[in-house]
Amino acid sequence: MPIALYALTAGAFGIGVTEFVIMGLLLNVGADFGVSIAAAGLLISGYALGVVVGAPLMTTATARWPRKTVLLVLMAIFTIGNAACALAPSYGALMAARVLTSFAHGTFFGVGSVVATGLVPRERRASAIAVMFTGLTVANILGVPFGTWLGQHFGWRASFWAVTVIGALAFLVIAWFVPKIAAPKDAGDWRADLRALARRPVLLGLLTTVLGWVGVFGVFTYIAPLLTEVTGFAEGAVSPILLIFGGGLVVGNLLGGKLADRRVVPTVLGSLLALSVVLGLMTFALHSHWLAIVFVALLGAAAFATVAPLQLWVMEKASGAGESLASSFNIAAFNLGNAIGAWLGGFVIDHGPGLAAVPWVAALVPLAGVGVALLSLRLDRRDARLQVATNCETPAL
Repeated sequence: MPIALYALTAGAFGIGVTEFVIMGLLLNVGADFGVSIAAAGLLISGYALGVVVGAPLMTTATARWPRKTVLLVLMAIFTIGNAACALAPSYGALMAARVLTSFAHGTFFGVGSVVATGLVPRERRASAIAVMFTGLTVANILGVPFGTWLGQHFGWRASFWAVTVIGALAFLVIAWFVPKIAAPKDAGDWRADLRALARRPVLLGLLTTVLGWVGVFGVFTYIAPLLTEVTGFAEGAVSPILLIFGGGLVVGNLLGGKLADRRVVPTVLGSLLALSVVLGLMTFALHSHWLAIVFVALLGAAAFATVAPLQLWVMEKASGAGESLASSFNIAAFNLGNAIGAWLGGFVIDHGPGLAAVPWVAALVPLAGVGVALLSLRLDRRDARLQVATNCETPAL
């Protein structure tokens, strides 16, 4: 893999840390600003919704720019946004700074995926996407625990200053190693991009992504109470178990990329089925300490095995003018799935069968994603047959 690809990985690492480190600092932030834990938790929701809104806006606004320039501007926004978080004088200012930072997220991963696939041969495109997303998985293993420790010992602002430094370093690495890449020749017509995005195959691909990650975050959002209240682990055991989850993320991410390099569609279907099976069996595994640890690792692997295949699948369905926009929208789809999944898990706990039932309810959602993917494939085949029939019936001129 070219070194430029690892420069993109560095940017992905920084973005991954800033997205998730706030989870371990909610108590500190809430105490500092005098707000409830629920209000502090909205800093996570605000970031996710900022990604959903910012991805299409930033991608459209920068469509005519050279790809490297886009990446550098996004890392600059990311760095400035984290510095603003560290300096925020109030809860509202911190929320605004988080939303500003989130605007870089979707477009960085969207445009970065397009750049990554252009740096390698066609048969290694999914692996290239997976390598870039490895920065996100490593952020969960190393960056988030360290950022949480830093915030708990030196104040939550220290965590955001550390991420600011990471952003500045990632900016320099991208500036040094990523080659100059011109904007696509057909870029700039946002109407054409939206028409490409509105095609049925692209929309069904985006829906598949959302459904897959509703299942992931339906469980992951509540992994701590599941491990303590259902399995019976002490609270101090949760962090080490989450390191195992992070290891599963890395393995699943790289494995999903390699399999998708061979055959994209079977990997999309297989990874979603595997995710559904893991979530379903986790319902029973949580009643055993050792099985719970094994299935936390499997959940990480199954979850991120879907990322590169889903990203590449949507990009292929929108190849051409709308590729960058569709790629960014798919990142927004992941985050929309995160938000819906957290809501679904909470609904099951408060108004449904309870905490122990969250995994099997979550398992049904990626299974619905498999159904949507199969429907998309069936409709694509039908359209292909109709196109062939139309061509055969059209008289030659």
